[in-house]
Formats: sequence, structure tokens, C-alpha cells
Amino acid sequence: MRQQPPPPPGTCATGFPGDGTRPPERDALLRHLVGTRIAGDVATARENNLAHYRSLANGDRHYWLGLELGDRWSDEQDVLAVLAERCGVDDDPDHRTGQDTIDPLLTAAALGRAAAELRRAADGGLRVLFATGHPGSLLDLHGSLARAVHAAGCEVVRVPFGTVADEAVVVQFGGVAVLERGASLWHTHSPAPMAAVLDALAEAGEPAPGLVVADHGWAGCAAQRGVPTVGFADCNDPALFLGEAEGTLAVTVPLDDHVADPRQYEPLTAYLLEAAGLV
Repeated sequence: MRQQPPPPPGTCATGFPGDGTRPPERDALLRHLVGTRIAGDVATARENNLAHYRSLANGDRHYWLGLELGDRWSDEQDVLAVLAERCGVDDDPDHRTGQDTIDPLLTAAALGRAAAELRRAADGGLRVLFATGHPGSLLDLHGSLARAVHAAGCEVVRVPFGTVADEAVVVQFGGVAVLERGASLWHTHSPAPMAAVLDALAEAGEPAPGLVVADHGWAGCAAQRGVPTVGFADCNDPALFLGEAEGTLAVTVPLDDHVADPRQYEPLTAYLLEAAGLV
């Protein structure tokens, strides 16, 4: 059971998620990331991280998140080295159990790179597709970004009606694509929903997005298809960090992707939007 941290700074003046949250200065953001365990000593256990790195290295495509990694990452120690560099996990291969970490400095730096991609989309009036495999935690984060780029003149891509994948339907809330099954929104790592969306857009004669902002297999699949992609990834989802290292993803932002309350991502979102010049 995760301990409930204190609420984030700022207020929700309008009742919409994140609206009215003051963008924090960088030092305040770092303190917030550590205090809420979005970064710092995260809840994901070291043994879970290493098990996922090993599974990816052994060729389990569930952990590839839609990327085609071939045999380039067949040594789990190479995977660990990239995660230490780009996410901030402990680089000691003999550290096998217990606490692991995400470096908040790396999170802040990646938010800066993500902001540059959002600014590029806004300046170019690009079509942007938002999607999440973590609707229980990241839906509001993506939705706030979608509202901001739409206000800046971007077209937020609408998923064609009837798009299905993994025996479920792709729906959108606030411009964010999610997977719905049995009247519930699904947590998924699968790349199939993004593949179905991109195929459906092509079949409808619509151009591919100019930018995708997503996580899990939604992000990996889009990047593998050649779409510029910003991904959010936890320390036990190594594929997106490898994708960034290889240049397939434009940016991968390291964070715990399911903390105690989705509102704890609001200061991070406000910081990102201010850095992008979208507030």
C-alpha cells in the first residue's frame, strides 16, 4: 500500500483537471516529484524492474511495447545501463531487491525536451494524437496537453468511429484515445490499439499525425511507424527508453505512471505547458 503524500501545490480554480494550477519553478517541481514519488524513491520495486529488463532482453514482445528491437538488446545489463542513464535507476547490477529510483533531474530535463516537441507542433499547426494505456492515472495529464495544443491552433486527431483492437473499442475522452471494454477503461501495454488507429486513419484518407503524445504500446507503436512521438514511461517499462536511445522516439519522460492520485501530476503538467509556451 502506497502512503498518501500531501496534495500538490496550486488550486483547481475552474473545476477542470489542472486548470488554475500554478506552474512551479524548477526547484519546486523537483521537490514535488520526490514528495509524491513520481520520481525519487518510487514504488516500483527493484526486482520488478530487473524482471522486466530480463524479459525484454529474452525477446518477450509484451515488453517491447510495439518497438522492433531485434537482437540489439539481448543482454539485460545493456538494458540496465540505458535505464540508469535515461531514467535514473540504480546502475549496480548486484542491487537485486528493494528500493529503486527515478532521477527527478532526468524527469525535469525530459519535460524540457517534450516541451520543445509541443512547441514545434504548435508552431507548425500539426495534427496531434494523444493516447494513454494508463487511463486511471494519466488521462487528465494527456487531456490537459490536448486542450492546450488545440487552443494553440493544432488539430487534435479524432479516432474514426468503430476502431477496435484487442476485443475492445478505441474511444476518446477530452481528445485522448483509450481502450474501452465492458464499460470500463482498460490499462493496456498493447501496441494493437495504436496500430488500429493509424490504420483506420489511413483507410479514411486522413494523414498520419504530425506528433503523438502517449505511453506504453500506444507510444511504441506510433514511434515504430515513424511518427514523431513523446512517450511517458515508468522505470519498469524499459522499451521506450531504448527507443529514445536509438532515436526512434523523440522523447521519453521518466516517471512513476500510477501514483496515489492523478491530481499529483498537475504541477508536472503545468510546468510542461509553461515550458512549451502554451499557458
